Amino acid sequence: MDITEYMQDVGTRARAASRAMARADSATRNRALTLIAAAIVRDADLLRAANQRDLDAAAAAGLAPAMLDRLTLSDAAIATMVEGLTQIVSLADPIGEISNMKFRPTGIQVGQMRVPLGVIGIIYEARPNVTVDAAGLCIKSGNATILRGGSEAIHCNRALAKLVQEGLAGAGLPADAVQVIDTTDRAAVGALITMPQYVDVIVPRGGKGLIARLMNEATVPMIKHLDGICHVYIDAKADIRKALDIGFNAKCHRYGTCNTMETLLVSRAIAPVVLPQLAELYLTKQVELRADAESHAILAAAAYPYLVPATEEDWSTEYLAAILSVKVVDGIDEAMDHINRYSSKHTESIITEDYSDALRFLREVDSASVMVNASTRFADGFEYGLGAEIGISNDKLHARGPVGLEGLTSLKYVVFGHGEVRK
Repeated sequence: MDITEYMQDVGTRARAASRAMARADSATRNRALTLIAAAIVRDADLLRAANQRDLDAAAAAGLAPAMLDRLTLSDAAIATMVEGLTQIVSLADPIGEISNMKFRPTGIQVGQMRVPLGVIGIIYEARPNVTVDAAGLCIKSGNATILRGGSEAIHCNRALAKLVQEGLAGAGLPADAVQVIDTTDRAAVGALITMPQYVDVIVPRGGKGLIARLMNEATVPMIKHLDGICHVYIDAKADIRKALDIGFNAKCHRYGTCNTMETLLVSRAIAPVVLPQLAELYLTKQVELRADAESHAILAAAAYPYLVPATEEDWSTEYLAAILSVKVVDGIDEAMDHINRYSSKHTESIITEDYSDALRFLREVDSASVMVNASTRFADGFEYGLGAEIGISNDKLHARGPVGLEGLTSLKYVVFGHGEVRK
């Protein structure tokens, strides 16, 4: 297979399909999603068999247990895919919505219409359910998509692609609106991210290594975040109960997510009180605390067993594990200075009962999601009421934070006239 020719063919067909998707009405796109969900239920046994082929190959290749877990398409995962499509159907359709209409002195009316982005390339690893989740969001938002899943899930992704294309065709939409790259050759990724004539935006979903590579090589714009170095700051005027609940949940609810807290900052005025109590909670999960000198002294006095001195590198590390860096700061100014220096601009939270400090934190912390008295684990499209998300962006242009349906669209100006000419 000539990868360049293959990818150009995929891109050409996706571009043609994107025009049909943009003009399809909401009922037709919802019909496609409903048919895909029904096909997944019907062919669940075939999907499990395809997934087992992937799992057998992955086990033979020595993939780690955590990767095998991500690769497994369980009964619960299949049910979740179907439920996800059903939820996407129920979401309001943003396409064609006209807003901000106003009359100009010349007599014309000017407004903005929400439109699809066009062709979205999505690159992801391991999880086969992403194939359906991504396809569903792109269909609902009137886009065509090119999906490049991980090579370890190739058999399951092929099986899912057939069902997605069956549903599209059954609704009278082009099957090429969703294409799964049918090769494990890594050169296909290089081609996909350098085809701006066919692809309007790339959405990567994977590890830091993958996204760093794409940032270096892509000529197509991306909606992405590199990593999630998220902070919780416990202010001097924090409610202790809230601080304990949030400080534990933000770290220990799940370790491997991009919205998990990686650094805890504590005001000097409250640190001797709150840190020993938090340590009791972290001890139940055997969390390793990498502490600066001041917090180390407090935690050592509390006889915390999993305690090591923090290094400069710790402040800019996304652990994705039962490890947390801890620092005592003088107050909100030092906390915000630390966050704006070391954060990946994903999600930060302040725990405080001081209204002025809360507003300062919201205004001055430069991250995609900034919270008051809430766990960073809420930085999620479903939790934000978006229904679903295709990823999270910590960029400042186009989309920022969880990217749902609206993030897969753009705005164009529309003008209504009555024969006016410019003088």
